[in-house]
Amino acid sequence: MQKIDLNNKTILVTGSAGFIGSNLVKRLFKDVKDATIVGIDNVNDYYDVRLKTFRLEELDRAKPEGIRYVFIKGDIADKGTIDSLFEQYQPQVVVNLAAQAGVRYSISNPDAYIQSNLIGFYNILEACRHHPVEHLVYASSSSVYGSNKKVPYSTDDKVDNPVSLYAATKKSNELMAHAYSKLYNIPSTGLRFFTVYGPAGRPDMAYFGFTNKLVKGETIQIFNYGNCMRDFTYVDDIVEGVVRIMQGAPDRQQGEDGLPLPPYAVYNIGNNNPENLLNFVDILQQELIRAKVLPEDYDFDAHKQLVPMQPGDVPTTYADTSALERDYGFKPSTSLRDGLRAFAEWYKGFYD
Repeated sequence: MQKIDLNNKTILVTGSAGFIGSNLVKRLFKDVKDATIVGIDNVNDYYDVRLKTFRLEELDRAKPEGIRYVFIKGDIADKGTIDSLFEQYQPQVVVNLAAQAGVRYSISNPDAYIQSNLIGFYNILEACRHHPVEHLVYASSSSVYGSNKKVPYSTDDKVDNPVSLYAATKKSNELMAHAYSKLYNIPSTGLRFFTVYGPAGRPDMAYFGFTNKLVKGETIQIFNYGNCMRDFTYVDDIVEGVVRIMQGAPDRQQGEDGLPLPPYAVYNIGNNNPENLLNFVDILQQELIRAKVLPEDYDFDAHKQLVPMQPGDVPTTYADTSALERDYGFKPSTSLRDGLRAFAEWYKGFYD
């Protein structure tokens, strides 16, 4: 593994107004010295833009002395924008988090996934090819495991049967990165994230969507009759994993064919502790009452409905994180209650 010192570097974070991206930039502000951090995001309206604005304003307030921070409102699917960004800033470490997320949305709006997840990622790879970088880290997803029966999911498992277009684009990212690593010796690491949650997260995720509906007195639908298992991973644990991996790139080595052995790796980042969806919803309810988002006498049973599985969903996500522990000495550990408590307290403050 090639060690990378992030101090005095130029670091590009795509999707920097997003949930994980903004938290990563905030963490880099604390950890890295004398760096230039460039963020890019198209700030689209896939969900409430106020959340993205809130995150960007938080970053403006959090920027410390000694860090140069630049935010560009732009789309990674625009090749000219990416080429000029790389030409101007010459980033040495690139973290590609910009993507069209969501399994269900990919059924009704497939074009968005092709543009951002395929064309956008291709533009990033091409820019890394022509402006050599020390490490490209990019977001994949636990969705690539599809409906694999073997658990926990290992990065050694075969993942050739996606059950949504979103999953197919994320698996495609891994294949594209492998090809560019092989052909152009670009050190790249893909990260399969497992159900990320926390304060100022994405409203299309279950915990946030459930909360919005419960506050309005609407009924929430719990899919697969509550029998889904999810490896919920708190956002701070995700960011800790990303920062560690940024600092350890796969080694560049020569193969017998005279071409590089691809300096390529993929890791799971998950809590390695799947929770039943009904248990998750019960803890969420308790924490929303504790934070005074919901009244103490809230009739929860009257506002929940158990329904069948939705197309594109999978019954279980469960991360094997042994490789992450082995190579980077890290395993996510935030409990679901602690994470949902932080979310509930943030929700109360933000929406009040």
